[in-house]
Amino acid sequence: MTFAAKYGPWALVAGASDGVGAAFATGLAERGVNVVLLARRQAVLNDVAAQIDSATSAQTRTLAVDLAQPGAAAAIAEATAELEIGFVVYCAGADPNFKPFLSSPVEAAETMVQRNCMVLMQLCHHFAPSMVERGRGGIVIFGSGAGFAGGPNMVAYAASKAFDMVFAEALWAELRDKGVDVLGLILGKTDTPALRELEYSRGRIASLDHVPPGAVAVDDVIAEAFENLTSGPTWIVGEELRAGMQILGSLTRNQAVQLISAASEAAMGSG
Repeated sequence: MTFAAKYGPWALVAGASDGVGAAFATGLAERGVNVVLLARRQAVLNDVAAQIDSATSAQTRTLAVDLAQPGAAAAIAEATAELEIGFVVYCAGADPNFKPFLSSPVEAAETMVQRNCMVLMQLCHHFAPSMVERGRGGIVIFGSGAGFAGGPNMVAYAASKAFDMVFAEALWAELRDKGVDVLGLILGKTDTPALRELEYSRGRIASLDHVPPGAVAVDDVIAEAFENLTSGPTWIVGEELRAGMQILGSLTRNQAVQLISAASEAAMGSG
């Protein structure tokens, strides 16, 4: 069975405006799957769609929806009602702030949970049944190494990514014998536009053209993702992050939190 026959004819990519989301959407199109590009900014989505249209024969649609707003999942379901969605990629939910929990209004944390947890759960509940009925499909949920242990300046973010990881693992356990591949893709520091902006604002890189120290290239992330779609429930991207997770796994929970806290404080101190 070809890739498109297994995972097509359409994929929905949430967070497709740039970085790993746009690259994943392009990779799907290159493999013959039509792509619904979902993000907040219509103009940026148009640019991504134009690039895909010029480089592949896949069809594209754009869907400008703010995942943090009430009713986002229902709006997405309605807009894709006539399409056969065989693949869902949830790549939204980065945290560009890296600030103490109490320094921001609680609404900021609520928005994070809505976008990273609630809408993800709603979309999987909506799209997975038809995949199960067809006996084929795929779901990729982007997680973060931040979800492995709590640390300062990412309280709601880390907690939401812990939810994402366990949600993906549990969904894999339920769907693995039904022909649906579920993968929780755990990323570390990745060279995206959002990370460059954060690192530049903190003085860790001299220009937005510079690669943040230790960041994994987007192309490498996408290559590992496609190579390991059936390696669920969880795949940790990058040798460095995999080594770090092994170290954390050898520690008690308290020791892991202390290590993450120390690393976070060091990162803040170097900015």
